[in-house]
Amino acid sequence: MAVSAVRGDSGDSGDSAAMCPHRLVLEHVTSRWGVLVLIALLERSYRFSELRREIGRTGRGVSEKMLTQTLQTLERDGLVHREARPVIPPRVDYSLTDLGREAAEQVRGLAAWTQQRMPDVERSRRAYDEARAAAARAS
Repeated sequence: MAVSAVRGDSGDSGDSAAMCPHRLVLEHVTSRWGVLVLIALLERSYRFSELRREIGRTGRGVSEKMLTQTLQTLERDGLVHREARPVIPPRVDYSLTDLGREAAEQVRGLAAWTQQRMPDVERSRRAYDEARAAAARAS
């Protein structure tokens, strides 16, 4: 996909979010917490606190506020289903919709590629940093 297709424009500097609604969905799906929520929900449905703990296992934990915002955004986009059960205490479960499962599979593929290719990325970073340092010393 061409960059202009993602931007939704032909290169002008207008408000591309307003001109290109799919760009917002792309941002939601690939956001720091969106990726982790989608991948976690691929395995099974979670209650809020379970999902928060599951995401925390992958590294730094997510705040309640950020997880709430992420879930609401993904629910609005039609990717996450929220089921509130009228029991005491109240129970709310989160799961993927069919659309969300499709998006999560794509995100999981990208995450797997990143993990697999990380040694190559690290080599490239070292080479870049060494070249920049050499250029800075030479000037």
